[in-house]
Amino acid sequence: MGVKIVDTCLRDGHQSLFATRMTTDEVLLALKELDQAGYHALEVWGGATFDSCLRFLNEDPWERLRKIRKVCKNTKLQMLFRGQNILGYRHYADDVVEKFVEKSIKNGIDIIRIFDALNDLRNLKAAVDATKKYGGECQIALSYTTSPVHTVEYYVQLAKEIEKLGADSICIKDMAGVLLPEDAYKLISELKKNTKLPIELHSHCTGGLCEMTYMRAIQAGVDIVDCALSPLSGGTSQPCTESLCAALKGTEYDPKLDMNMLNIASAKMMKVKQKYLDNGLLNPKVLSVNPNILKYQVPGGMLSNLISQLNSQGALDKLDLVLNEVPNVRKDMGYPPLVTPLSQMVGTQAVMNVLSGERYKMVPKEINEYLHGKYGQAPAPVDEEIRHKIIGDDKVITYRPADDLKPEFEALKKEYKGVAKSDEDVLSIALFGDVALKFLHQRNEDAVPTVIKVKA
Repeated sequence: MGVKIVDTCLRDGHQSLFATRMTTDEVLLALKELDQAGYHALEVWGGATFDSCLRFLNEDPWERLRKIRKVCKNTKLQMLFRGQNILGYRHYADDVVEKFVEKSIKNGIDIIRIFDALNDLRNLKAAVDATKKYGGECQIALSYTTSPVHTVEYYVQLAKEIEKLGADSICIKDMAGVLLPEDAYKLISELKKNTKLPIELHSHCTGGLCEMTYMRAIQAGVDIVDCALSPLSGGTSQPCTESLCAALKGTEYDPKLDMNMLNIASAKMMKVKQKYLDNGLLNPKVLSVNPNILKYQVPGGMLSNLISQLNSQGALDKLDLVLNEVPNVRKDMGYPPLVTPLSQMVGTQAVMNVLSGERYKMVPKEINEYLHGKYGQAPAPVDEEIRHKIIGDDKVITYRPADDLKPEFEALKKEYKGVAKSDEDVLSIALFGDVALKFLHQRNEDAVPTVIKVKA
């Protein structure tokens, strides 16, 4: 049985390389060929695609999903879902989580990959239960990182708990591309001994290790790997699908994809890539290898965010100081994995610590809430001295943060009944507020036919 491949070019590929700006027409361009290539699944939705459609592309993300489903007759469609954060940046009430899962599946998603930035499984439960309830395939992702607490034993224990939660498969989500080849071999070997669930590996090429890591993971028995079609692979994206197929051809691991279909799809997507190179959204810098990420554990998106923050303040010369401060902040915060939203929070705090000249003199609201327990349980104990400096003697919650949230879907549906034409519209408003409202008002105005009055 060959290794299975999920292609990420239509979601993580362009999210990693050019800020998720691919339009729906561009997503559909080579979809027919990708659907016939023999993939395990295509990752096409979730992550930042939802936000980007509404905020930058003036498109309805739900309509994108429906159009993709209409073309894809042979291949499962997969999405990335941030647990209680859904696709937004805060925790949402359980009823919104459930409704979002229901509508995602109804509009065409087969597999929902659910993760929590802290690996706090309490933050996944509502999404997992809803996925099972509405007949979706539930994959739970372990946010991979390295620290004194993130050991093989830690991940094996987490995998056992994930199996009990009812997951159909497990993904090792290495968002920064820091999983080393031999560590991958050890981790996957141990997971295979301790769980019956299929295991998928997701990583990034940023550090220059990923292809080697994938080969060792495959030798250890990983069932599925995430790759990207060649024009949208490499750099801060995933390894190239066609290259991996060539490396495995004729072996017991051969994915046996239809290379003719991949070549046609690749030629089409090369035109899309060229457009983003020409307009500057695809910066050639993101296509190069940066082994420093192995030291700082900073994912590609976080690095560009740090550069942007420092640039706007005329302090780009402080980048090395900020990168050195990131691991210190992470340690103070109990070693959270650097993935959305924690990567942005830790990065912003590191910038503030360096620019203010005093550590934790200035603190963003999100770090304050994190130290109150509102994001969930930190993987390791937080530095209590720093916590006290920031929140004083305030009470720290130890229960599931979403337990404090009242149902919100029906109230939103009632409040916006004039502008929201469907439950999907209500969910867009729930997640992205004014950004969604602006899009919906515009869409509704465009839908009203202009009446030309003829003089009698």
